[in-house]
Amino acid sequence: MDKRIFYIKQKLTQTIGEAWSVERMAAEVEMSISYFQRLFKEEMGVTPQGYLNNLRLEKARELLADPSCFMQMKQIRFHVGLMNDSHFSRDFKRKHGMTPSEYRQHQTEIHQSASPNGQD
Repeated sequence: MDKRIFYIKQKLTQTIGEAWSVERMAAEVEMSISYFQRLFKEEMGVTPQGYLNNLRLEKARELLADPSCFMQMKQIRFHVGLMNDSHFSRDFKRKHGMTPSEYRQHQTEIHQSASPNGQD
């Protein structure tokens, strides 16, 4: 993998909640926007913005599945950098087959049924 693409992947993961544009990503690795987009797509099989969105949705899924995470849905969205509620719900459902609220409820039920003493 190209070291610049590896670097930007690491940077996105570490700063997931920040506002990232393709222009900012390209500037971060000192490349032209068009070349950066082309190289990223060749290396990763997805556009830079598509990669970032998937990364954010996956982090949101992890937080929603964590029984020790008590953040509200809005807090989770902001934490992972997804500002639009309807886009978040739509994209999450498309990727994971249920809305964020449904997913959190499902995970809560799984954790409660797997509790060691069998109590809720």
